[in-house]
Amino acid sequence: MKTIRKGKILRKTRETEISISLNLDGSGKARINTPFPFLNHMLELVARHGLMDLNIAAKGDIEVDAHHTIEDMGIVFGQAIAKALGKKEGIVRYGHAIVPMDEALTMVSLDISGRPYLDYECARNLRGKKIKDFDTSIVEHFFRGLSNHAGITLHIEDYQRGKDAHHILEAEFKAFARALRDAVRIDPRERGVPSTKGKLA
Repeated sequence: MKTIRKGKILRKTRETEISISLNLDGSGKARINTPFPFLNHMLELVARHGLMDLNIAAKGDIEVDAHHTIEDMGIVFGQAIAKALGKKEGIVRYGHAIVPMDEALTMVSLDISGRPYLDYECARNLRGKKIKDFDTSIVEHFFRGLSNHAGITLHIEDYQRGKDAHHILEAEFKAFARALRDAVRIDPRERGVPSTKGKLA
């Protein structure tokens, strides 16, 4: 019988309330409701290109700062991924994608290693840029929260061609989705977890 790999997490703090449910073996359906229209669009792209079904509802103290809500969304997303993966048996483990978006070109490489680490080499091309009222610098904190709580080693690199902030971020989120889609894929030849240690941590 095929295991259905789903994760559902609710996080409430004095600053935010975030709920995320996902199905890693979905078809790309998304229902995203956050205070950030641009980020909603990016997360819809993650669902579509990652072929996961993704439901997200988020609210927070955005009158103070968007940072709390977006970082907490990354934390909860990471926790949902970790829950859906369970013991990580049979997964490919590694994923890699290079995605263009017009003049922007982004590489994402990741390892579902159990050892969280983020190397984010896009900030220099996004420094000081906004998309309407969306502060693009916060995206790094989203991915850091996700990496830390999913237990993923995550490298995101912009090849310095990108000039339009929308194009850079769209390439990032699409590349992340494609790399994660590869990494969580089940290889029927794999017995147990893909590590000589017998453990991913």
